[in-house]
Amino acid sequence: MRGELEARGHRFRTRSDTEVVLRAYLEWGADAAKRLEGIFAFAIWDVRREELLLVRDRLGVKPLFYALRPDGVLFGSEPKALLASPHVRPVVDLAGLREMFATAKRPGQSVFRDMAELLPGHTLTIGRNGPVDRTYWTLEARPHTDDKDATVRHVRGLLEEIVLRELVADVPLCTALSGGVDSSAITAIAAKWRWQLDGERVRTFVTTFDEYAQRFRPDDVRFSPDEPYAAEVSRHLGTEHVPIVLSTGDLMGRETREAVLRAQDMPTTLGDMDTSNYLTSRRIKEHSTVALAGEVADEIFGGYNWMHDEDLLNAGTFPWTANEPRQPGSPKGQGRGLFDGGLMDKLELGTYYADHFQEVRARAPHQEGESPAERRMRDVSYATLTWWLPMLLDRGDRLSMAHGLELRVPYADHRLVEYLYNTPWSLKTFDGREKSILRAAVADLVPSSVLERTKSPWPVTQDPAYAAMLHEELSALLNDPSSPSLPFLDLDAVRRTIEEPSGIAHEWVSRMNIEMALEFDAWLRLYDVEPAI
Repeated sequence: MRGELEARGHRFRTRSDTEVVLRAYLEWGADAAKRLEGIFAFAIWDVRREELLLVRDRLGVKPLFYALRPDGVLFGSEPKALLASPHVRPVVDLAGLREMFATAKRPGQSVFRDMAELLPGHTLTIGRNGPVDRTYWTLEARPHTDDKDATVRHVRGLLEEIVLRELVADVPLCTALSGGVDSSAITAIAAKWRWQLDGERVRTFVTTFDEYAQRFRPDDVRFSPDEPYAAEVSRHLGTEHVPIVLSTGDLMGRETREAVLRAQDMPTTLGDMDTSNYLTSRRIKEHSTVALAGEVADEIFGGYNWMHDEDLLNAGTFPWTANEPRQPGSPKGQGRGLFDGGLMDKLELGTYYADHFQEVRARAPHQEGESPAERRMRDVSYATLTWWLPMLLDRGDRLSMAHGLELRVPYADHRLVEYLYNTPWSLKTFDGREKSILRAAVADLVPSSVLERTKSPWPVTQDPAYAAMLHEELSALLNDPSSPSLPFLDLDAVRRTIEEPSGIAHEWVSRMNIEMALEFDAWLRLYDVEPAI
């Protein structure tokens, strides 16, 4: 783009990408967003027009919040930036609580009533005539003419090109390696290019807990520990491998958990997964400034279990939300088990999910002549990219940027996303498994054990001491009359949970419920939240 602008007469004073963006705006106005690649969120004040332009990347990897006021607009990367102004109060209504508790995130919705989030692939121009919201990118339905072998080759070529570009950095760079096929593929390609270009090894990081591999017990979704597989990949590729070993004490630190809450500006249903993710970013930043991660692969290649479950796919709602009642110990849904039933009824999450899933289906781009099965999976793919993925992208960006770590997500490249959105589901599952195309595309790069490994999400600690600590804190919350969360909780359910042994079979689900209740209480205090329900 710099070369093209220079050919059009622009003269650059720096090597900064910021200056390229500014001059692209001078040349093409808001349409400059269409020419940008990668992840970004930025604002430009046009002195000549007296207009503010807000721009967000295509997939929404980078956040951008704003609040329209009668006398102007406030904007920033996170809600806390807007809440620093006396013109925006931390008011939370039912729509905000629904956003907090839901696992299907409504695009543009903020937890706080008086602010919104710019939609991915959108620009917002604000001038004297008011705000104008425009879409500069969206998914489109296009014919897929490649056969299986050509599709695999094309995906491999795209991944090689994307990772090569992501390696460009003037600061130390690494990869986050879980030992799953997603991160292993990125690491393998990065290791190959780094060695060819610089003769250097890639540094890799994996997160685990004290004696986790030795103590590991499979649960409903985790079937194997990450560290042994990550170590095998590192040996296979010759990376400089750094295991990050977290202790139970690390996860239990009150200041750390408060910092995690502040990083995300709201409680989440992911509990110590967020804490360990936050601590992982802090450790990585001690060595590297940029990390490549395997996020978004499941969404585009079809890696989630609920994408292959006929009952969930036919539930008439977002399939991942239909899976929540199946989880032992979670009758109200993930993380919501200790909250007042009347409050949950007011949120009407079941109706909310079902209604919006029908709206998403109506908007999903389709090809003419699709079979019912292909049409259904196109709906699910579109819903996953627009209502599920934003939650994960926001989490990854917030927890990493809290330490100044730039998390790059090669699988979120819009060219790869567009290509795979239009790849038929029958091709994505050509060998009867999940992520068939990705595994075939990198079969020569990673160990066969990784290719055959069943998906295992981000690890959670299985140390009973952590669960015992949560029970103690929940008991203290219940016995503190000043706890602001008490009116929102099901106190009988809280008492029953305190009386339960911490080693119950569905411990991780029960633990999420406790963690969410504790985080909610801390959030009400720290943000001085004003409920409007």
